[in-house]
Amino acid sequence: DGGIYETFDAAKTWDYKENIPVTQFYKVAVDNDYPFYNVYGGTQDNFSIGGPSRVITNHGITNFDWFITNGGDGFESQIDHENPNIVYAQAQNGFLVRFDKQSGEIVGIQPTEREGEDAYRFNWDAPLAASKHASGRIYFAANKVFRSDDYGNSWQVISDDLTRQLDRNKLKVYDRIVSIDAVAKNDLTSLFGNIVALSESPIDENLLAIGTDDGLIHITENGGQTWRKIDNIPGAPKQSYVNAVYLSKHDANVVYAAFNHHKYGDFKPYIFRSADKGNSWTSISNNLPKGSVYAIEEDHVDSDLIFCGTEYGAFFSPNKGKRWKELASGLPTIAVRDIAIQERENDLVLGTFGRGFYILDDYSALRSIENAYPSERAVMYPIREALIWEPSLPLGLPGKSFQGDNFFTATNLGPEAMFTYYYDESYKSLKEKRAEAEKDLIKNKKDAPYPNYNEYKSETNEIEAKLIFTIKDASGTVVKKEFIKPKKGVQRFHWDLRYTLPDPINLEKPSFYNPWETKDEGTLVQPGNYTVIMQLFDNGTLTNLYGPVSFSIKALNNTIMPAENREAKVAFQKQVAQLVADLGSCNKMLGEMNDKLKHIKSAIERSEQPFVELYNMAIAIEDDIKEVTIELNGDPVKTKLDIDQPKSPSTRVGNMSYEQKYTTSSPTKTHLDSYAIAKREIDAIKKRVEALYNVNMKMLEEKLYKAGAGYTPNRGFENKN
Repeated sequence: DGGIYETFDAAKTWDYKENIPVTQFYKVAVDNDYPFYNVYGGTQDNFSIGGPSRVITNHGITNFDWFITNGGDGFESQIDHENPNIVYAQAQNGFLVRFDKQSGEIVGIQPTEREGEDAYRFNWDAPLAASKHASGRIYFAANKVFRSDDYGNSWQVISDDLTRQLDRNKLKVYDRIVSIDAVAKNDLTSLFGNIVALSESPIDENLLAIGTDDGLIHITENGGQTWRKIDNIPGAPKQSYVNAVYLSKHDANVVYAAFNHHKYGDFKPYIFRSADKGNSWTSISNNLPKGSVYAIEEDHVDSDLIFCGTEYGAFFSPNKGKRWKELASGLPTIAVRDIAIQERENDLVLGTFGRGFYILDDYSALRSIENAYPSERAVMYPIREALIWEPSLPLGLPGKSFQGDNFFTATNLGPEAMFTYYYDESYKSLKEKRAEAEKDLIKNKKDAPYPNYNEYKSETNEIEAKLIFTIKDASGTVVKKEFIKPKKGVQRFHWDLRYTLPDPINLEKPSFYNPWETKDEGTLVQPGNYTVIMQLFDNGTLTNLYGPVSFSIKALNNTIMPAENREAKVAFQKQVAQLVADLGSCNKMLGEMNDKLKHIKSAIERSEQPFVELYNMAIAIEDDIKEVTIELNGDPVKTKLDIDQPKSPSTRVGNMSYEQKYTTSSPTKTHLDSYAIAKREIDAIKKRVEALYNVNMKMLEEKLYKAGAGYTPNRGFENKN
């Protein structure tokens, strides 16, 4: 439970392997901090901790972004719903503290026995709840229930002992009562006969429910003045550990309960629902697979949508538990010990026992999903507001920078918009269909006949179908297109909120990762309203499938000197990007002409025609290219000899692009002045390059054609014009 260490000097010193995410969390909680909420939990033997759900850096969430809220074994944490700096954390046996996130200070606030009162029996993982009705109100439980209205400074005992008050020494182990010397159950194990689950109604502040480790549920409707006992729920195992009780967010009469009977060798899932405050119950385990149930959650918008965590994963039901479906994409087979919902973001947060925390960003599409395929061909679900900012680079370079692979970073949701959609068919190419049909034949060692000529020709000439998502700004201008292979089911893609660069097309892929490589990404779009439409391109035909769907982009308020006019700032960055593209086009054209001239000079030498005239034409163009290249990029000979020369347009544009591309601040006057100079210079050079490319080179190539010279790359046939 503490990870892996390695020693090279016979255990004198140790190297901790910090890049293995195997933390065991008992519980998970979230706060309402903005713009990014934090996630909290208690770990097996490794303290209680908290950390951000997102960060503004390019690197992702690192170990250094997390902070300790309490020592010991970590268990359930809670956060004040109005003040995210007030955090409650605990160690084993109810050692509760209040953690000041702003200062890092800790003060112990565990309830203590009144004069003459028997010692409280806290569970190893005592239940804790921060009220949604009043800041500073918290509930805690041992064998009794406690309430504080002043952040844990003082406590009221609002129940008697709510357990069965059994004598554990009379309970059988291995079907018999074992000797006191046979097992240290009263020394090194959790106390028995205590409350292990607690829920406050989000609707009625006087409605509370608890569950015990010996199979009882109690409900109070008057804030703890009186409690009603619930026992022997039909279908529930006797004296079973009540892993969770849950009071509905929508209906004060609805209660959920989960029993965990694995200590008796029973690993069946047990979840029950009551619609009358526990007077009657219905099992909703239904099609859940084998595996003890640990946690229950209910969506805050759709009362029919519920979630549960089990020994083997997370599940959701769109119809109050009548049927369950696993949330398996990206989640390993792991015990999901607890579930929390961050309601502002519609995020589902899981605490797992062995793989840390998991976040399903914006699960709201699940509200539209039933236990049947949609009748529509395509659907796009509502799009959450996207936050936009420029990611920072505190490590100096993207990703892990120079930190090495032992430096752990978790996946981060950066400045991006998430698009969730449904499509009713998986596209398979003719080749994929043939391979699928041949699979069983090959497996069974049967003949796999060759396709005929027409079939194979259709297969090789096929243009694959694509889903096209077109994003437009408020003026109707296209800002981005995404092309995705059609696949059946609910899918999601992300847009990084950036324009596509107008740079010259380069289909070559780098052979190795270069952190200094210029990224193929444009400037951030401006905040505002946008739309997206979903279309299918197949067999040369474009079909509208869904949309437009509207969404908004909001700027993160995280800079000291934001642009006064964001629209003008984005427009300038786009102008710079276009100037960079023009510069790149000039250099590409110059490079292509140089490559052409190498072949042309060789063709002239091989030709049977007179040599001098054609060769001199080629040399004259080559000289012009050298002259223009120097004007554009500087004189390499002067650079070699350290001779002063004016700053080249290439250097000017490169510096200006680097300095202002990744900022939300206004361009400086230096940038504006430098752009004006570079624009004049590059526009003039661009005209010269285009003339060389489209006039001089064409004239030379036409003469080559008429002279009967061998073909040279990209020359084409005779110019008919």
